[in-house]
Amino acid sequence: MTATAPDPAALSASHDIITIGMHADDVRRRLHGVCTTFVRVADVDAQPGAPIHVPPSAGEVRIAGAPDSRASAVSRVAEVRAATSGRPLSGFALSDLERLSVREQVTLRSLLEELCAAGLELVAEAPFDQLEDPRRAIEEVNIAGLALARLTIHQAPAVDTVAGFQRVYALQRDVAVLRSFAPLPRRFNPAVPSTGYEDVRRLALARLVVENIPSIQVDWALYGPKLAQVALTMGADDIDGVSAEDDVAQGRRRAPLEEIQRNIRAAALEPVERNGRYELITR
Repeated sequence: MTATAPDPAALSASHDIITIGMHADDVRRRLHGVCTTFVRVADVDAQPGAPIHVPPSAGEVRIAGAPDSRASAVSRVAEVRAATSGRPLSGFALSDLERLSVREQVTLRSLLEELCAAGLELVAEAPFDQLEDPRRAIEEVNIAGLALARLTIHQAPAVDTVAGFQRVYALQRDVAVLRSFAPLPRRFNPAVPSTGYEDVRRLALARLVVENIPSIQVDWALYGPKLAQVALTMGADDIDGVSAEDDVAQGRRRAPLEEIQRNIRAAALEPVERNGRYELITR
């Protein structure tokens, strides 16, 4: 947070979502201007032998789900790598790999090195609130020759939103390798129902507190186009999980690429496609 920026802790006590969002948008525009990146992802199941379909437009192939064993994880990576035609290959949650290394009685680094040797490029996500030691685990990813696609939150805590984001800021200060932070939870807490108001407020506060991570990300598949579009005016600048399919059976305007570009432009921003390596794509 810069010296002239508002105090996020003070803003978090406010119910003035417009003011919070305006401050977050100021930070977003200072870092990215009107550029809004998005990535089209082809998801494949983590189970070895499961079907592999990689549309030509995929900017990232992602192995989704927790591996059953070390051998099955390595085998699946090799299988999928053979079908990617050089596209960036990501897979697994770092917390799942951490638990798998314990079960298999191997170090996390050796497991990551095996996955890297089999063809994995990126660990798909690191759930900050599920890792035993986030700093150590993320450092092991880099030492093993892999990159981390994004830092995530598995389940939102009931309190202390700003304090949690300050811990994320401190983590990035230590590791300095995080490209994207997705602050909206991957799993919903039934004891603390989420609302659209709380979601965009959380995104805005994340952008204000975690200035040292370049991108604040929202998941298109999980949260949908309506919230994603609002999120882009409240500090988010990157959209994950756009379908790689180009099915136009319902008309060109409903095709995933047309829809994501239309929604970004409707927020008065400029859509820019990227791949899983954060390289920009020109089609």
